[in-house]
Amino acid sequence: MTDIKELLLSRIRDVADYPEPGVVFKDITPLLADPAAFTALTDALAEIAGRTGATKVIGLEARGFILGAPVAVRAGLGFIPVRKAGKLPGATLRQTYDLEYGSAEIEVHAEDLSAGDRVLVVDDVLATGGTAEASLQLIRRAGAEVAGVAVLMELGFLDGRARLEPALKGAPLEAVLTV
Repeated sequence: MTDIKELLLSRIRDVADYPEPGVVFKDITPLLADPAAFTALTDALAEIAGRTGATKVIGLEARGFILGAPVAVRAGLGFIPVRKAGKLPGATLRQTYDLEYGSAEIEVHAEDLSAGDRVLVVDDVLATGGTAEASLQLIRRAGAEVAGVAVLMELGFLDGRARLEPALKGAPLEAVLTV
């Protein structure tokens, strides 16, 4: 796993002062452009999906779509996008959550999840944990079970894990990288 971590870290670019002064943005586009790195990440996340017994993968808008869809294909599972409110047609379940300043809403198609599903949430970054926490609430409201959360990287200094752990209710949170 050390070789994979080194490969992935070498393909993540730090962008200073983006999207605002004082923030160091973790740009994963170089990783996505490298087939060896993208494949290694997909394999690592698909292995987590297998270990958790997931039956479906949820990807969080927007980079969670990029990572979650190939993970679902690799693991032989269905893929479900969780979108910002107002982006999905048809009947949806909506969850509001707090941001540092204000609030946001995410949605999932109500019929895409059912009581027999074990759902793994996939995203690129665990930062403060708000979006992931809201997705766990959506999964449970749909009657499905949370299999866990898997991310490319956890920004440990933002304490998202501490916020998310009560909502996980014992389900695993796995980060391929912690920075």
